[in-house]
This record gives sequence, C-alpha cells and structure tokens, in this order.
Amino acid sequence: MSRLSPFPVSQYLAPKHWPTWFWLGILRLLTLLPYRWQMALGHQLGMLSYLLIKRRRHIAAVNISMCFPELTAQQQQQLVKDSFSSAGKAIFESAFSWWAGDRRFHKIHVIEDIESLRNAEKLGKGVLLLGGHYTTLETSGRIIAPDFPNLYPTYRPARNKLFEEIMSRNRRKRFKGLLRSADLRRIMRTIKAGEIVWYAPDQDFGRKRSVFAPFMGVPTTTLTLTAHIAKATGCVVVPLFSERLADDSGCRVRFGPILEDFPTNDDVKDATRINETIEQQIRRTPDQYLWLHRRFKTRPDGKTDVYSK
Repeated sequence: MSRLSPFPVSQYLAPKHWPTWFWLGILRLLTLLPYRWQMALGHQLGMLSYLLIKRRRHIAAVNISMCFPELTAQQQQQLVKDSFSSAGKAIFESAFSWWAGDRRFHKIHVIEDIESLRNAEKLGKGVLLLGGHYTTLETSGRIIAPDFPNLYPTYRPARNKLFEEIMSRNRRKRFKGLLRSADLRRIMRTIKAGEIVWYAPDQDFGRKRSVFAPFMGVPTTTLTLTAHIAKATGCVVVPLFSERLADDSGCRVRFGPILEDFPTNDDVKDATRINETIEQQIRRTPDQYLWLHRRFKTRPDGKTDVYSK
C-alpha cells in the first residue's frame, strides 16, 4: 500500500474543475445508497448514454456485429443496450470500490481459485497478471488487493487532471504502487523483483509492437508485449477474470491456471493465445466487456475503416 501525500486541493480550485468536483461529489454521496439501488441507477445512466451518445452506440454496434455474427440483428441490438447498461453500472462500481468501507465492500464480493495466483507467486519468478477490459475491472483491483499486497496495476493516466488525481490516489491506497503502461522499463524491473504486475493488453495501440491475430474471430492488432515481457523476465502469466453477479449483488473474481508453454518464438501464436484467454470471459458474460472503444481501429492492409459511416 502506497503512502499518500496530502491532497493538493489548491491546485484544483479553478472554475474549470468545478464540474468535476460537482459530479464526483454526487457520485460519492450515491455510494451511501444500498448497492442494488446503485446498480439500478447505473443501468439508467447506461440507457441514457445509449440514447445520447450516438458515436459510442455506433462503435459498440460495429464491434458486436463483427464478434457475434451468429446473433440476429435484434439480438445484437439488445447486446449493445446491455453493454451500455453494464458500462453505466461500472461507474457506480468504481465509485463504490474507491469509497466504501472494507466491511461493506468485501461483504458483497467473491474471489475464487485464489491458489492459482498464490502458487504462481511462490515460484519466485514474478507474475504477469493478465486481465481484460471487462467493465468490472476497477472493482477487481480492490477485491484482490488485500490478499496480494505486492500487486502493481498498470494504467493510462486520465486526461482530466482532477479525475486522474482522485482515481490514482484511490488506487494507491490499495496497491503497493501503480505503473504507467508506457513505462516498460519499470514494468520489467518490478516483475524481475518478484512482484505481481497486472495489465490488460486488449486495446488497439496501432501496428507498433503488434501483430494481427484473431480476436473473437476477427484479425486484430494485438500487442506482442505479453510474450516479450514473459520471455525477458522469465515470469509466469496468470489470467484474471471478473464478472458482475447475475443479480447485481456484487462481483466475482477468478484466477485461471498458469499459461503453460508460454511464450513460444511465434508472435502470432502467442498473441492468439492471449486473445483466446481473454475471450473466455467475454463469451461467458458478453455484455460486461467494454465494447465502447474502437477495438478494430487498425485494419489489415487493404481493409477499410469499419467505424466510418
């Protein structure tokens, strides 16, 4: 757990920060409500976003149509709506994970197959904890942090400076430290020191350090970083899965078995293995994946932009 300096309030008193203070204040107050009420509000927020944010609605629709071609048009549309509902709930879940007391938080969350990560840690090689952009990602960190005090999540700083300050401080309260996803040297040093580094590689970062590998059956730019880190550090890779419980009563985190025979010397084969691992949870709870980002932004040569209208 990181030691925090006093909050620099004086840096965030300018009028440009007032809307952020207002909405974060409202969100914090709402965490006092019963948890199921918060999930109900999250659903309504998601449905409002579905109606108002046409661009994200289009992106989600394209992603889902590409990844679930076996569904009817009506089923795909419903999954798009469900994904917005899930994203709305994630906002309240994140706030709850930041500000709820320990007794209240851990009362409604479940952790399973914890021995998989414990056994990996005992090997003394360092661990790369492989996650995905499930909408329960923020909650997952707080669930597992008490059992693994040497956990270092990776992250990309938010553009809103006040939101970034509050988000990173709440994360630092739980973890030994935070690592910027672009700081590869520090990530490698941390793993070599025998620590656990948690990251999610399932976003489109362009062609650099990437190969095209199948993701839900679609050729997708996939980072080769997972395999390269494992090879350079000798660490083990353990999958992390998380999901919102069906009755909205909490969240479940599960650890998969150590990835055996990984990495190989084949970047495409390794990237495919990583994608297949993340897909396990997507197919289990398809509405809880973050479909609102442009996962297929970079296309193979000769392929057109799938998001243009």
